[in-house]
Amino acid sequence: MIVNLSQQHSLISNWVGELRDISIQTDRMRFRRNLERIGEVAAYEISKVLPFIVKEIQTPLGLAEHKVLKEQPVLATILRAGLPLHQGLLNYFDQADNAFISAYRKHNKDGSFEISLDYVSCPELENRVVIISDPMLATGSSLVKTIHFLKEEGHPREIHIVAAIACTVGIEYVKREEPSVTIWCGDIDDELTAKGYIVPGLGDAGDLAYGVKVQM
Repeated sequence: MIVNLSQQHSLISNWVGELRDISIQTDRMRFRRNLERIGEVAAYEISKVLPFIVKEIQTPLGLAEHKVLKEQPVLATILRAGLPLHQGLLNYFDQADNAFISAYRKHNKDGSFEISLDYVSCPELENRVVIISDPMLATGSSLVKTIHFLKEEGHPREIHIVAAIACTVGIEYVKREEPSVTIWCGDIDDELTAKGYIVPGLGDAGDLAYGVKVQM
């Protein structure tokens, strides 16, 4: 399943518009906060499809029955750009376990690049719901490699992906490699450059959130 949140929520579209806007995105705090807010709405929407149980709660005046999450998900993010989006998810799934993956593009002199995974820290994943956040789903290569890497640590029951902006090329690649995943995105663009950047996109989310990095 693929969910474009901009089609459901006008505020998501507003925040994605600010992320794209070159006159606004130079405000790093606002850029990070907009990613965080998209993560919060995504968490709320994902919560609707997760299993609940009915719990009896003691109040000062009696008993009340409420639906509560049957289990906490695992929130995974790709460093460093995914951190604000991850924080938004964590604001709502505030008791969740967390996983962190270092995945980056290692550029070659000919202009090509490969995805390098250097670090992973994760809890038990067997039969868990895993939600992976990455603000830009471009080629999909880093996400697919991340999913394969996580599956070596355990076999999640469900995998959800949250992105601020996704490209149709990347979506198709992820669904081809991992057909059971659900993708939640703030918006969908159709074009991808030869260097793997989404058009119109918004630029480099990690640089805009935390400053320009030296290319490795």
